[in-house]
Amino acid sequence: MPKKQPEGGQAPVVQRVRVRYAKRGPLRFTSHRDFARAIERAIHRANVPIAYSQGFTPHPKISFASAAPTGVASEAEYLELGLQARVSPDELRTALDSALSPGLDVLDVVEAAAPGSLADRIEASRWRVELPDVSSAELERAVEAFRAAPEVLVERLTKQGRRSLDCRAAVLNITVISPPDGVPDAPYAILDLVVRQVTPTVRPDDVLSGLRVVADLAQPVPPRATRLAQGSLNAAGEIVDPLDADREASSVER
Repeated sequence: MPKKQPEGGQAPVVQRVRVRYAKRGPLRFTSHRDFARAIERAIHRANVPIAYSQGFTPHPKISFASAAPTGVASEAEYLELGLQARVSPDELRTALDSALSPGLDVLDVVEAAAPGSLADRIEASRWRVELPDVSSAELERAVEAFRAAPEVLVERLTKQGRRSLDCRAAVLNITVISPPDGVPDAPYAILDLVVRQVTPTVRPDDVLSGLRVVADLAQPVPPRATRLAQGSLNAAGEIVDPLDADREASSVER
């Protein structure tokens, strides 16, 4: 027999806050489902006044925007919380960050002050892909072939079976950058990518598959991808943090 709705229903949402967080080190292997559970536990440990949905099985008001794939590090993941009591964004950031494991790090919290959802503000992502045992010259040749190709078809295994997609169309910028100081003399190349948000999503591993297709680029060691930013694109083609609109709206209100 289903449980009855609590008398009076759930407390309404009185504040929405938006959170930027990072997945670092071994915690990049945390799946989206496991992270969702971790954030719920952290919310309870930090005594965050989270609001709940209506109905027989209420759920916490948490929404995620364009989560990174499992195994990929990120400095720019986002979520939104609906709260049933007002909190200070700075205090919430400190409390949530303390309640999460190191490597799942809360970087910023702002009050949702501008209209529209986080998902509406995400047009593209910027990625850094590190390729051990690949020389910059090899990677540059592959990138030139990729840029010159009108389309680059790759296959991805999905729940519906193998699917072909054009990874070239989604790539706005692809550049080889110099390794930082202190990298050993062994070959080591870094790819800087800006990828438009499309359906189906084009991921860094799809672009690496595309480099194999157009230039037979060997990748003897598993690459390491990190999302550096995601958001909307300005006139110069730069990625704008989706929380900036809320900061600007808050400053106008003051």
